[in-house]
Amino acid sequence: MSELQIVVLALIQGLTEFLPISSSAHLILPSQLLGWPDQGLAFDLILNIGTLSAVLIYFRIEVMNMSTAWVGSLRGQGKTQDSRLAWWILWATIPAALIGFFGKSLVETYLRSGYVIAVTTTVFGLLLWWADAKAKQQKTEYQTGLKGALFIGFAQVLALIPGTSRSGITITAGLMLGLTRNAAARFSFLMSIPIIAMASGYDLLKFILSDQYVDWGPLFLGAGISFVSAILCIHVFLILLNKVGMLPFVIYRLLLGGFLFYILSGA
Repeated sequence: MSELQIVVLALIQGLTEFLPISSSAHLILPSQLLGWPDQGLAFDLILNIGTLSAVLIYFRIEVMNMSTAWVGSLRGQGKTQDSRLAWWILWATIPAALIGFFGKSLVETYLRSGYVIAVTTTVFGLLLWWADAKAKQQKTEYQTGLKGALFIGFAQVLALIPGTSRSGITITAGLMLGLTRNAAARFSFLMSIPIIAMASGYDLLKFILSDQYVDWGPLFLGAGISFVSAILCIHVFLILLNKVGMLPFVIYRLLLGGFLFYILSGA
């Protein structure tokens, strides 16, 4: 990979991982428009590490409070709002982790298509618009509840289909439950920590078992770019969310879906 490819793909990953616009829909564009080859396992791993580091550092206080409270709950020290939130996020992670582990090869074989990405980008963009328009926005993330967390967790399973957007579908589910926009986004971002960590661990295991040679120097550039762009993206998104709502992202998704159909049709 050239340095230009590394910079472009790392920016795409960092800027789209946490926005409700689908990173997979954007990562298909360089290959379709520029004929770039698949970036490879090592690059996927390093980008995941970059985005995971970003969300961990941005939510470091919440993560520390939740971790301490969760350990305390295991020791019988009682439940707090932080320990409940930690448990809900863990329970919400299980559906996607299990189905992803057993169904990943099926998804990669049958659903990793440009047309699938174009359809899901459009359909789930419209669903996000509907959920945002109908949202009551009455609850914080600390009022999600176990049933609500499981609902968001099963929604996250749909993100295994390329183009759905993990953050998009989990924010959509949160809005359906009556969470505020900010609370739905925060719950979604906190949910990303275990799922990205598991994806990174899976890629790391595959890499260790492979005989692939990697020049790590340029790839660390990608990790740095994905980290910085992701942490800035999270910060700006949470600031703007209550001001602009989801409509700009919905419009963008519809335009992107239409553009993907256009380039895939060879027009």
